Amino acid sequence: MKKTQIDTVKINSKEFDTLLEVEYLLSELQDLLEEKNKAYGDSALNPIRLFSKISAAESLRIRIDDKLSRIKNKGITPDTEDSLMDLIGYLILLKIAIKKEKRAY
Repeated sequence: MKKTQIDTVKINSKEFDTLLEVEYLLSELQDLLEEKNKAYGDSALNPIRLFSKISAAESLRIRIDDKLSRIKNKGITPDTEDSLMDLIGYLILLKIAIKKEKRAY
């Protein structure tokens, strides 16, 4: 685990446990995003646009809708729990895509 500010902050044990869990999940999310980036290239933010000409941000919104639909239809179960991490990852990528679009204008 990476060294962070929580190592030096005085907090109660429940808050510390929560912060450690957040740190762990963020680390897992970063690993997931890096793995997908290696597997698919930077397709989320720089799609190859063979069939679709929509923006990266709009493409990510569609992926987010798909994940939300899966959660709505099937609930959160051990079989669909991975959708939560995917959803969080797509939301982060959407934030980056929107920021990049603003810089382009």
